[in-house]
Amino acid sequence: GCSHRRGRRDGVDVMRRRRRLSRVVSRRRPRHAGWNVAYDFNESDFVISRKLVSLYLTKSYEDDDEFLPWGSLKYLIGDAMYGGRVSDNMDRRVLVTYLSEYMGDFLFDTCQKFYFSQAGFAYDLPEPGPLENYQRHIEKLPLTNSPAVFGLHPNAEIGFYSNATKNMWVNLISLQPRSVDSGGGLSRDDIIAGTAKDIEGKVPIESLDIGSYDLMVVRSKLFERNGVNTPTPAQVVLLQELERWNLLVIKMAVTLADLQRAFRGEIGMSDDLDALGGSLFNGFIPQMWKRLMPNTQKPLGSWMSHFLERYTQYDLWIAHGEPKVIWLSGLHIPESYLTALVQTTCRALNWPLDKATSSTKVTEYTESAMPPAKLEHGTYIKGLYLEGAGWDAERMCLKRQEPKVLVVPLPILEMIPSGGAVKLHGVFVTPVYVTQDRRNAMGVGLVFEANLATDEHTSLWVLQGVALSLNTDA
Repeated sequence: GCSHRRGRRDGVDVMRRRRRLSRVVSRRRPRHAGWNVAYDFNESDFVISRKLVSLYLTKSYEDDDEFLPWGSLKYLIGDAMYGGRVSDNMDRRVLVTYLSEYMGDFLFDTCQKFYFSQAGFAYDLPEPGPLENYQRHIEKLPLTNSPAVFGLHPNAEIGFYSNATKNMWVNLISLQPRSVDSGGGLSRDDIIAGTAKDIEGKVPIESLDIGSYDLMVVRSKLFERNGVNTPTPAQVVLLQELERWNLLVIKMAVTLADLQRAFRGEIGMSDDLDALGGSLFNGFIPQMWKRLMPNTQKPLGSWMSHFLERYTQYDLWIAHGEPKVIWLSGLHIPESYLTALVQTTCRALNWPLDKATSSTKVTEYTESAMPPAKLEHGTYIKGLYLEGAGWDAERMCLKRQEPKVLVVPLPILEMIPSGGAVKLHGVFVTPVYVTQDRRNAMGVGLVFEANLATDEHTSLWVLQGVALSLNTDA
């Protein structure tokens, strides 16, 4: 039968711990699929963790214990040492998964040899013996590791280099001289003025006092539809959205008009207007607008299309009522709408609000084949993008990424409120972020968690950094 060998404590254990530290640190390299937050893991974390492992292994060996205290080790290392630095729940899930992958009795299983990874190279444990055995084994290890060694898909490396190139290009653009003539003979100022005029013509604004929407008029329309002078939770969200939207369009209209006046010499060119002109010339979203809009990493051109789609959704919502399929990316604060859904259902079904939750399911519907009617309770969600995995439309579950395909659109998602916790099996709890930058150290960026069906072990998707986003960077 199979036996467990505990004699490999010294050299093998050091190698095992160093490799795990290497995986934890090297995972920082891929921008999105690695860690959400950059952590300062260092040698002291490794040294103390190694001493803990050595202490427990030695004690177990000397006491002739039948089982090793893997649970205690995982807790001390995953929650106290490395885990003490981790502030993001999804990052903590990655760390715990690494520990489960690399710590257990399977390390000493003589029936099935343990490999850290077999991605292009067999990362295994050397046979016990003198120190020279371990040194020779270490010297055979590759100098560079593929993303698969860390549990990531090879596409993660494509994303890393693409983002590095993008950042380099942005920096090069910022260094170009201010006086640039295009082949058509237009000056830099002419190009900026033309861009400003073009965007100004697309900004849907009634007046600089109101913005796009007169909130008093909108409120009256909503009350008339309700039959009472009380807005529904979703209508409260709509009014708050329109208020924020008006601030953005007023800012855009005022600054674009002022920039054109400055070029005509009617007013002075301030630092803010100069920065606005530079952003328009380089194809970036101006910082003064970013302060009043949902977070995005899009360039100016594609953001303008996104901007006008938001306006269309607001218009249709006001005219025809709550959409049967909501585009969350078109909302300033999408979390507030999801909360309103739960509130509405709790009122209708007399559920206690503090115990209500929501469950999700990917449907067969797509944006080209919409659902026939609105859900009685809950909503359909469109415009989600899947990163780190693909979606199998036939089996209705996650599948491994195709080579060189980093992001794929997800079919329409169904979200249904429930009166209590729902236990689901065969699903991967997937974070949904506003952008592909995911979340920052303050926790900003996470919208909700979706349940995606899977026939693979969830550890695969955890290590591959599978996530959903409301927006792509393009």
